[in-house]
Amino acid sequence: MKIKKEVKIGVITTIAIACFLYGFNFLKGKNFFSKQRTFYAVYNDIDGLVEANPLLLNGFKVGMVGKIKILPNTNGRICVALTVENEVPVPYNSIAKVVSSDLLGSKAVTLLLGSSPSLAKTGDTLLSSQEDNLKEAVNKTIAPLQAKAQSLLASLDSLMIVFKQVFNENTQKNLAKSFESIKGAIGSLEITSFRLDTLVKTEKVKISSILTKINKLATTLADNSDKLGNAINNFSNISDSIAKSNLVSAINNADVALNQASIIMTKINKGEGTMGMLVNNDSLYKKLDKTSEDLDKLLKDVRLNPNRYINIRNKRKPYKD
Repeated sequence: MKIKKEVKIGVITTIAIACFLYGFNFLKGKNFFSKQRTFYAVYNDIDGLVEANPLLLNGFKVGMVGKIKILPNTNGRICVALTVENEVPVPYNSIAKVVSSDLLGSKAVTLLLGSSPSLAKTGDTLLSSQEDNLKEAVNKTIAPLQAKAQSLLASLDSLMIVFKQVFNENTQKNLAKSFESIKGAIGSLEITSFRLDTLVKTEKVKISSILTKINKLATTLADNSDKLGNAINNFSNISDSIAKSNLVSAINNADVALNQASIIMTKINKGEGTMGMLVNNDSLYKKLDKTSEDLDKLLKDVRLNPNRYINIRNKRKPYKD
């Protein structure tokens, strides 16, 4: 039995229409060969979510976004149908969150599984949430920086006001005078340093002579260390006696003596009196230098010829029976 050409064309057309309908519905998230469940989620803003966007679980596609419609009398809230494959258990308190699936701004819904032991059934409405869009994310990032910048600007403003109040015209003049005084002081120090350097160069021979004599004097003192030790012991005894005496009256007397000494030193510095003339006249240095030389010669002569200065006589009477 021959099949008519019209029948063949009808069968082929029917199969083509069926394949088209299957493919169209598959692209819309409907799969006639697998059992699916449909859940719903209500959003205030879906941020560009469209039908056939993927439904993800930990980044893995488990379904698709179905029909999207605006709910009546709900101030524009949007209901989104979510088709999920049967083998995926969805707890009752799971959250359907609208997220960006790529850098180009494509949207998807990701399932955040809850901890409830009860599973959601077909037709149940899941909890919903939405990822911050780019503008909100940028605002959240910039908001703390903006607050810090405002605080910094306020601090800078306060600081400038303080600077203005502190560094007024009088203060600036005083600072200028202070810098001039510092400059003059530095100049004076430079002049003083130059004079000291010149003095050291011109009086180098005298300083060397004085240091040599001081060295000789130190040697002499070292040779008479025993006598110095006795003197120090005597001084220690005197110090103990002073410590046991009336210190208050001694301090008062010392204060009076220091005041008198200060008056005397002032007169000496001014060149008044005999001491003032001696201190301010270089002839004293020459005489002291000569006296030091004579003293050195005398000490040497005493050490070499002690019999000239110490006469020991034997006054003991002869023994009589």
